[in-house]
Amino acid sequence: MIDLKNKKIIVTGASGGIGNSVVEKLSEHGANILATGTRVEKLEALKDKFKNIKILKFDISQIDKIEEFIEKASNELEGLDCIINNAGITKDNLAIRMNTEEWKQVIDINLNSTFFMSKFAIKKMMKNKKGKIINITSVVGHTGNLGQANYTASKAGIIAMSKSLAIEYAKKNININCISPGFIKTAMTDKIDEKYKDTIVSKIPSGRLGEPEDIANAVLFLSSSLSDYINGETLHVNGGMYMA
Repeated sequence: MIDLKNKKIIVTGASGGIGNSVVEKLSEHGANILATGTRVEKLEALKDKFKNIKILKFDISQIDKIEEFIEKASNELEGLDCIINNAGITKDNLAIRMNTEEWKQVIDINLNSTFFMSKFAIKKMMKNKKGKIINITSVVGHTGNLGQANYTASKAGIIAMSKSLAIEYAKKNININCISPGFIKTAMTDKIDEKYKDTIVSKIPSGRLGEPEDIANAVLFLSSSLSDYINGETLHVNGGMYMA
């Protein structure tokens, strides 16, 4: 059994479907977790439901406050072993209709904020001479997708960025990897038209959408000592929809 006892882990986007499942999975295996997001009532529900949970409201779009957040979160946890950068947004539109704000918001929150969360987490981890960063990307960051030029660019950027960070800090015993979910049952996929959803499922060899727990299981593995010699990689969790 994987043991994360005394591991201090930050989970962003904790109030969403995947984030919620990640918090539950890590809590089950003994981790001390700081769950963050923007919906306080959802965070409070997490705290009430799971043990070893601390919560801290934070909007990762506030890039100039990320260093302060990492400092505060690390103090709450009394250290930092791992961060899961899960928070993200979509603002879908065809390219010729996509306005500046739709492009910029997605790039800022999904890519720029992930970089700065990673940067300041690395500074903390270097003092401990170890750490793990897990960045949640997306299958469409590899394949492209209709109406998602901004989202796919942000997710592809995270993958390339993570490889560069992995090279820079491997000798500091810091592992930086990505998890690339396929189409997972979340509030985001619930918005997809049923006809289009059927088309998506038809392209998945497993014949179904993934569950949030499928991503949580991958996070559990990458946050544990079982993944200590894995660095700069992307773990694809998509039911065979895309095989790198």
